[in-house]
Amino acid sequence: MARPVYLDYNATTPVVPAVWEAMRPYFLERFGNPTSPHLFGKEAAEAVEAARQSLAEAFGTSPQEWIFTSGATEGLNLAIQGLAAAYESTPRRHLLVAATEHKAVLDPAKALQARGWEVELLPVTRQGVVEPDTLRKALKPTTLLVAILLANNETGVLQPIPELAQLAHEAGAFFLCDTTQAVGKVPFRLPEVDVDLAVLSAHKFYGPKGTGALYVRRRNPRVTLKPLLYGGGHERSLRSGTLATPLIIGMQAALQWCLEELPLQSKRLSQLREKLWQGIQTLYPEAYVNGAAAPRLPNTLSVTFPGYKASDLLARAPLLAAATGSACTSAKPEPSHVLLAMGLSPQEARATLRFSLGYPTTEADIERALGYLEGALRSLPLAK
Repeated sequence: MARPVYLDYNATTPVVPAVWEAMRPYFLERFGNPTSPHLFGKEAAEAVEAARQSLAEAFGTSPQEWIFTSGATEGLNLAIQGLAAAYESTPRRHLLVAATEHKAVLDPAKALQARGWEVELLPVTRQGVVEPDTLRKALKPTTLLVAILLANNETGVLQPIPELAQLAHEAGAFFLCDTTQAVGKVPFRLPEVDVDLAVLSAHKFYGPKGTGALYVRRRNPRVTLKPLLYGGGHERSLRSGTLATPLIIGMQAALQWCLEELPLQSKRLSQLREKLWQGIQTLYPEAYVNGAAAPRLPNTLSVTFPGYKASDLLARAPLLAAATGSACTSAKPEPSHVLLAMGLSPQEARATLRFSLGYPTTEADIERALGYLEGALRSLPLAK
């Protein structure tokens, strides 16, 4: 009997059993509001702060530098729009954003542009990398923020963040790094990459949906934000709203699980990714990998199938779960802005599939996926 194969782990991941077990008591017995003064509230508050401490230790920061959010999108909006609001009356009203950023960065930047801010997109190479010299030439005395993600969600390409952050700091600008896709896949600590703002989202690393965190540097330099939400003064008045205690506990448990599993899983997933790519080459030698010459996440493979439409391939392989771009934009008919920024034509971008592997992925899954792709390729005429 045919079985579906899920190769879309960059879109979302399943909650691992250890995470569910950690969350369960906080849905049932330990359900108190962490801001309530009684025993139930104190119990929840202590669990939240223990999770914050664990998060800080994992990334080499202070617990006071983390704000719990509903996910990376909220965190990025708070970082970008909150920073702009705090510095609106200063001469620094220029933002530099990598052209391959997630829409959760690009759209808030566009919203600021509509309000009179100067927003400039940083071009990338054909491999999807922002070159340090490109950033150096784009920086201005009025630059407030540079936003460049660590790992691209579509191609898996890794950016040289420490070098880029150093350039931003030398120009007196803050540096925002979206680390959403990197957490649990590649090792990093925030003091080493030297960023001022960073975000993560639990559901990308086997935690629950609906929770994430924003890192806000407290010294050298100290980052000042204004809140987007008002009503209660939670999270040091930066993010009002009752904290989702079970989800926060789940995020912490998922992070610890990933850090323990990361060395083994990174090697295994890299080997499976190579097996998948070799199989695709055999099926369709004209296919090519985007960002192949750049450092990449071990689990991510962006493949262009010249002469085909990726959406047609997926339609002919209904048991294969892959993506034609970011999960947040794949429902739209426009070609991927990431691939266009890397120099692909609209036709090439529409011919591209993203495969992202996860810890449940097996060799049998890869073999089944290749079988489904073979059937799709054989059943479709080349697109004109």
